[in-house]
Amino acid sequence: MSGESAHSLRLPRLTHFVYLSALLAWGSPMNRRVSIALLAVAVFAVFLAPLARSHRRSSELPEADRTAITSVLAEQQAAWNRADVGAFMRGYWNSPELTFAGSSGITRGWEPVFERYRKQYPDRAAMGRLEFSELEMRSLGPDAALVLGRWHLIRDAGNLGGVYTLIFERFPEGWRIVHDHTSADANPH
Repeated sequence: MSGESAHSLRLPRLTHFVYLSALLAWGSPMNRRVSIALLAVAVFAVFLAPLARSHRRSSELPEADRTAITSVLAEQQAAWNRADVGAFMRGYWNSPELTFAGSSGITRGWEPVFERYRKQYPDRAAMGRLEFSELEMRSLGPDAALVLGRWHLIRDAGNLGGVYTLIFERFPEGWRIVHDHTSADANPH
């Protein structure tokens, strides 16, 4: 191989070294196997490594999706503060596949999650005033997002609070929670 082609100049240094080593070792059958292995490494470095790096960068949630998910949470908060559990549940995926994990275990399905909320918070006094804070959002793909945050209930009977992890999925009707893992703090603020 005389001179360097424009293609070889674009390869990262390690990939360039592997590529040239494979070409130089092509002579014998044993060297061909080594060459094939080296070329496989070069292919990975050139084509697959950039995809892995781009996935890390793509974890940032687009602003339009961040706004839509924040809106779902704001609607849930407003519904809760009106003591309207039915409206609060509109933020969840209405499916038997919905999951909720909390201190009492795992609840599966929209109806059982709805009943759980109605049983634990039977009236306005038990519901108190809900506040969400410290929201963090990350993309899990074009139609899924992870949301971390804190919840706080201000009540006459004693405040409650904790953290949550929500998995949102985009549906034709908009973003909905498909999984909710909520934990209570031992000593809420």
